Amino acid sequence: MTASAKKTAAVEPKAGPKRRAAVKAEPKGVAADGAALQLGVLNDVMGFRLRRIQNHLAKAFSEQANYPGKSGLFSILALIGANPGVSQVRLAQEAGVDKTALVALLDHIEEMGWAERRRAKEDRRKHSLSLTRKGEAALAGITVQAHDAEAAARASLSPLELAQLLALLDKLYASCFREEVL
Repeated sequence: MTASAKKTAAVEPKAGPKRRAAVKAEPKGVAADGAALQLGVLNDVMGFRLRRIQNHLAKAFSEQANYPGKSGLFSILALIGANPGVSQVRLAQEAGVDKTALVALLDHIEEMGWAERRRAKEDRRKHSLSLTRKGEAALAGITVQAHDAEAAARASLSPLELAQLLALLDKLYASCFREEVL
């Protein structure tokens, strides 16, 4: 046995009957040529599954979107619209966006005339953010496009399943990441 094979054997758990059955029953992706792909070790990785769906939804949204947007623009615009006066720091925390990247995105949103940054009254070192009327109109249009891009995914779930999925995603966020924001 080669050193590489020994190292791999030491890292990989032995597959008992339950594990072998789980591997055989794992969900499959579809390759460009239509052949089914096994997920392998990704079968048990929740982040991969979430990211795979997010990638496909983001691609559909990007192809359908009719605005001069940048990645993350819709989320940031929506969070500002739902939280007028939010600070840049709080917005970056909630969105999970690097503060430097957020500043560039906010610059773009301001250039579009969709949002305004003002010095916070309670702390002049902070900026509070709000949408302009033009930004509110843009958000309404982009929201329609986002729902259109998700239509096929939403249609695959019953209303109850969709509500359960959203509740489970919120539960995961609250239990894993919410403390980072507070």
